Amino acid sequence: MEEQNPTTQLSTTTTNTTSTPPKSTAPSMASLDIKPRRNKYALACAMLASMTTILIGYDVAVMSGAQLFIKEDLRVTDTQIEILAGVINLYSLLGSLAAGRTSDWIGRRYTMVLAAAIFFAGALTMGLAPDYAVLMVGRFVAGVGVGYALMIAPVYTAELSPAASRGALTSFPEVFINSGVLLGYVANFAFAKLPLRLGWRAMFLAGAVPPVFLGAGVLAMPESPRWLVMQGRLDDARRVLAKTTGGPDEAELRLQEIKESLGEHAKRRRGEGVWRELLVRPTPSVRRILLAALGLQFFQQASGIDSVVLYSPRVFQKAGIRSDSNSLGATVAVGFTKTAFILVATFFLDRVGRRPLLLASAGGMVASLLALASALRIIDDRAHDHSDGHGGAAAAVAIAAVLSFVGSFSIGLGPIAWVYSSEIFPLRLRAQGASMGTGMNRVMSGVITMTFISLYNAITISGSFFLYAGVAAMGWVFFYVFLPETRGRSLEDMEVLFGRKRVEEEKEKGKEGGEEGVVENKGDAEGESQENNC
Repeated sequence: MEEQNPTTQLSTTTTNTTSTPPKSTAPSMASLDIKPRRNKYALACAMLASMTTILIGYDVAVMSGAQLFIKEDLRVTDTQIEILAGVINLYSLLGSLAAGRTSDWIGRRYTMVLAAAIFFAGALTMGLAPDYAVLMVGRFVAGVGVGYALMIAPVYTAELSPAASRGALTSFPEVFINSGVLLGYVANFAFAKLPLRLGWRAMFLAGAVPPVFLGAGVLAMPESPRWLVMQGRLDDARRVLAKTTGGPDEAELRLQEIKESLGEHAKRRRGEGVWRELLVRPTPSVRRILLAALGLQFFQQASGIDSVVLYSPRVFQKAGIRSDSNSLGATVAVGFTKTAFILVATFFLDRVGRRPLLLASAGGMVASLLALASALRIIDDRAHDHSDGHGGAAAAVAIAAVLSFVGSFSIGLGPIAWVYSSEIFPLRLRAQGASMGTGMNRVMSGVITMTFISLYNAITISGSFFLYAGVAAMGWVFFYVFLPETRGRSLEDMEVLFGRKRVEEEKEKGKEGGEEGVVENKGDAEGESQENNC
């Protein structure tokens, strides 16, 4: 029975049958990806893993409101607040860089448990901080947890997900980041009326509750099958794949793909030599993959999204909303908008594709930032002239532009940066490659958030958003030129997509398929090689 099934041609066992296994593989895998079964087990695992990122969104958003009360209670300056708010992103760089090696060493699952434990310690330290110095220590601990969670959640989800639904499932971390942002804004609004010394501390302490349940839940999840293969635990990987794919037959196909993708690197069990292959002597395809991941993460943050999320109360105050309570209430609308549009993105990622959503998202961000900057410029001019004419209309445009900006971000660039970066690296390089992308993201987020107040004091708040609009426009060009579509492609097919191994594979097909196959495949290899050089 098994020898009569064409799909078993992917088996690792060498046989003498007169068939052309590589050639028959493509339609088999295509049929598996085009008509997938909805896998509830993979969905549940992806959701639980992604929930760890709720804490990231919460930590960022809760600071937007807490800073108003910290400044008054601890009597600190705007510069100290700017550093306190933004430095968590630089601290997270340590976590994101360490997470790659950690996840290769102890596994994806235990790395998520470690992230939850770090978050718990950070939230307690911030909530109980008696002064600015201890609060900064808490931000350091929480920042390391942010780095770990940002790197590991998308990687685990991508490695566990079937190719046909990988876009939607891998976007879940961004869904829960936005849910965390919303919860942070709600906590700001809910605790704002407490006594001054208690209110901002309650905002931070509330963030210590979810990590306890998330850490326990992650322990009930399976390990990543790709990581299990890297460790040589093939039977364990086969059992996980049988649960997360269409059954035993498809599990065998996926297992063979994973083993083939490792190739001669299968002996690297704990990430040895990966940094050299990534940075010192990368192949052309790896170089292009690294450029795509780093560029995507750079533009995600350089376009100013964290400035809007973190300092939205100040932006709304500039737009004419004066009271703390009203400005915090307006930020809740920002949280709802981000969460709603990320759900839309999740629905369309595997239907429309990455590129169309990404380009539409970047275009919408440019238009929104230009509208926001123009409205704020009008408001500033009216304030200097002591004129109220059209000030209300400009304020309404500014608020609408903020909501449009976060909506445009969430429908494309927000989730796709993580989906794309977690799926394009070869398995042997995925953990460290994703950690580099996360590191770029955190560095840029730290730079943006730690300079926003100083920037708008230097070039006005409207000038700041004009600058962000220019960066977003450059991002659109980068996405259009450098990022190919990955929808429906298996993780093991990404090096082929980015231009490697095509000629070698076709030559191998020719050897196995006989003289006729050699002639046919030589033409295919030449055509595909020309396509990759375009």
